Amino acid sequence: MNIVFPIIELIDRLAIAEIKFEKTQLNSEEYQWYQAQFNKLQMQDIQVEYQNLKNIHLQIWNLESDLKSGLEHKHSLAEIGRRAIEIRNWNNQRIKLKNSIAEKLNCNVREIKSDHLSEE
Repeated sequence: MNIVFPIIELIDRLAIAEIKFEKTQLNSEEYQWYQAQFNKLQMQDIQVEYQNLKNIHLQIWNLESDLKSGLEHKHSLAEIGRRAIEIRNWNNQRIKLKNSIAEKLNCNVREIKSDHLSEE
């Protein structure tokens, strides 16, 4: 089976898998799969963008870590709300960056959000 995966989605998933691997070492197979797909492509032109995308995912990971671990009781509702807004803002930057990468790589696939703050 030959599945075609949009480049921007591959890059996004690789960044997530890399952070997960760095934090937990629990997803070696997943990370290696995405890395192997990435290595088949000529991606030298987007190394800076990839690092920026990885940084965005790292920020989101750090904001979500207590909430995903069932430790939300450590935080006030105001703090949880603040984090939710910050996560939304990081995700908006992520979408813009993914679309910028798509343009740079001449990829026709874009992430489109309707009535969304990530729209320009």
